Amino acid sequence: MSASSSDFKPLLSQSVGYGVVVGVGFFFAGVMLILTYLQSRYTDMSPGSSEEFTSASRNVKPGLVCCGIVSAWTWSATLLQSSTAAYTFGISGPWWYGVGGTIQLAIFGMVAAKVKMNANGAHTFLEIVQVRFGTGPHLLFTFYGFLCNLVVCGSLLLGGSATVTALTGMNTDAACMLLPIGIAVYVLVGGLRATFICDWSHTVILFVIIYIFVFKTYGTSQETEGVSGLYDLLQAAAVTTPVEGNQNGSYLTMKSNQGLVFGAATILSGFAGIFCDQGYWQRAIASHPTSTTKAYMLGGLSWFAVPFAFASCLGLAARGLINNPKFPTYPSPLSASQTSAGLAAPAAAAVLMGKGGAVAVLLVVFMAVTSAASAELIGVSSLFSYDIYRTYFRPNAKGPEIVKVSHYFICFWAVWMGAWAVILNKVGVDLGWLFYVQGVVLSPAVIPVALTVSWSKLTKPAVILGPILGAILGMAAWMIGCWKILGSINITNLANPYSAVCSGLTGLLFSGIITVGLSLCKPANYDFKGTRAIVNLDGTDTSSSDDEKTEEGHGEVNAIDVVNREVIVLVDGNVVDIFVLKEGFKRAAWYSLALTLIVTIAVPLPMFFSHYVYSKPFYTFWVSVSIIWVLLSGIFSVLLPVWESRQEMFDIIVGVNKSLRRSKGTIVRA
Repeated sequence: MSASSSDFKPLLSQSVGYGVVVGVGFFFAGVMLILTYLQSRYTDMSPGSSEEFTSASRNVKPGLVCCGIVSAWTWSATLLQSSTAAYTFGISGPWWYGVGGTIQLAIFGMVAAKVKMNANGAHTFLEIVQVRFGTGPHLLFTFYGFLCNLVVCGSLLLGGSATVTALTGMNTDAACMLLPIGIAVYVLVGGLRATFICDWSHTVILFVIIYIFVFKTYGTSQETEGVSGLYDLLQAAAVTTPVEGNQNGSYLTMKSNQGLVFGAATILSGFAGIFCDQGYWQRAIASHPTSTTKAYMLGGLSWFAVPFAFASCLGLAARGLINNPKFPTYPSPLSASQTSAGLAAPAAAAVLMGKGGAVAVLLVVFMAVTSAASAELIGVSSLFSYDIYRTYFRPNAKGPEIVKVSHYFICFWAVWMGAWAVILNKVGVDLGWLFYVQGVVLSPAVIPVALTVSWSKLTKPAVILGPILGAILGMAAWMIGCWKILGSINITNLANPYSAVCSGLTGLLFSGIITVGLSLCKPANYDFKGTRAIVNLDGTDTSSSDDEKTEEGHGEVNAIDVVNREVIVLVDGNVVDIFVLKEGFKRAAWYSLALTLIVTIAVPLPMFFSHYVYSKPFYTFWVSVSIIWVLLSGIFSVLLPVWESRQEMFDIIVGVNKSLRRSKGTIVRA
């Protein structure tokens, strides 16, 4: 068969691709600029303040944080890689992808509660490391922080550009370079709160498009003929192209050996992607202390529905519709490279809704890329301004200077992340490769960085040696596992799920064992005075803080905090009892334990070990669960933030109305 017969035939013109990437991007930038102006004029929140710019004044309500978590964690991989898993492994793929991102959010809720208890004034997780342990560990985790941003930005842009190219024929390199530009504009002006507002608008579009595809696929499509018809198509697909390692080769079973390994790789990748990413720490820092736990509970549950519903719908539809003449690569299935690039969902959308489906996927992937990239831009600029510029070049820099440096670095990183994606594309790295390798390179830092803010016995030697030795052992396991399991070491095999699990699991576990073991041999007794004493930089004189030192680092003193360690002093001067935060931590611990047991053990493993293949009634029930779940997620992520912000919205409307009346009166008098 000729190579051309399997080309992914674009349904849209290149002009549509450029229109979405440039036109829609700058449209949203314009809307965000207007909203930021209204917010700064008619409320007391000004992005000119470093606290507002980088941490949204630490008073963001749980609904908006939930929305921000869903938006920031909905990468292009969330939509595309989960659909690839459904297309490749069957019904288990979307479930395991959801597990691989939700339990980490739940567990990170515990860490977020500890951030509020022990470092509420911090701006970055690296700042906490610096204050507690000093320069050596700070430089080590700075490396991991920027490495995480590189991996995440590469994943976002490669997945997004591959979809744009497949659907419109737009040049991939041009898509990589142009995607970040519009995002940088509104992040520059509005800071972190602008990314939350943008997150909400993007999340609205995300859920609307998911609902369209869900009801089209399971209800009105003549191609699938509803739930019953899609079930029959998947049964037929198991006969013609059975899945190796699945019960009876079926796509309708949780008994999937490859799916289980994919789940393990996804869980490791998810831990690395959340715990090493400043974007998630920044949301924990930005949330109001009394509602942090609630925000992460809602965020984790709401996010699960996105890959679960989207991939169960489009990923499985792509497998069932391969023999449909409308399939973009008909009469061939997707090639290995097309599958790895994440083109299963676009292919299904093209069959189900033609050009309308192509536009919808293009738009939803664009929203995923831009919302997640905005979180990365504000996160990486905070790392640079606070942890490189202020720590090593200008220790006395105040808020306005930090904001200015953040602006410069956002501009630089927007250009660099595009160039970085082009470099990765030129050397043959795609979304699938980065997805699996993420857990390989970042997992050794997960446990040490989580313990930094939560465990008083952690020591400086342990926090250095744990990640370094874990990384060395993880790299060794990566090479040995790849060689032993797959027979040879090459670029493709290194991103195989089996290779990735060997390395990621080794790096995560041994790093944790070494870190905890060394700390217990000669434990510290850190009281978190230094990290609790970190204060804001807006109009604060930090020169007197040199007298306050911790054993291994140094921190800035807050006079109230020194007198009374049983309260947490907020940036705006309000006080929260620390026992309230301790109760929040306990709730987060029980919630994360319960959720982890349910989604990783109670639901999938009985069906795995029983070798159960879904009957049509059970498949209908499974589809119904995904639909109900994604509908509830839309309520939490879209409607709850509006309800919580009703007073601020009312203030802005009243302020605009008064301004218009004054302006009209001036014109009449003239």
